[in-house]
Amino acid sequence: MFDELTKYSNSGHFFFKKTDKLSAVCNAPFNKSGVYLVYGLAKSRIELIYIGRSGKRGGNSLISIRKAGLGGIKDRIVNGHQFGKSPRRISWPDQISKEDIEALDVYWYITHDNGDDDCPSVIEKMLLQKHLDIFGRLPRWNKI
Repeated sequence: MFDELTKYSNSGHFFFKKTDKLSAVCNAPFNKSGVYLVYGLAKSRIELIYIGRSGKRGGNSLISIRKAGLGGIKDRIVNGHQFGKSPRRISWPDQISKEDIEALDVYWYITHDNGDDDCPSVIEKMLLQKHLDIFGRLPRWNKI
């Protein structure tokens, strides 16, 4: 659905189950920024449930990299807040249980590396708009 992401050579994915330690299974880099897509696997179905990003272009035209904790996109995935004030390492297992999701399949893409200099917030907005255009709504874990 998002062929635009195939141009990013620095990318990867990992699976997360509610019994996993998110910081252990997350293989995203701690020193880069980019976008990530979260797919929920439940009842033999796969659904894109969240589109997120780490980093934005600052006033100096450089892409910012999250520094707190682990750093970068990995820190955003593991320690970013979602579903209240809890970091994802806590809120994702809770949400997986609530929604009876078997696992999350998280794909990440570094948008400013190996010759690419795309702003993660711009790419995130483009992906959210494309999802909205196709399905008439945002992924269910994204807020308006």
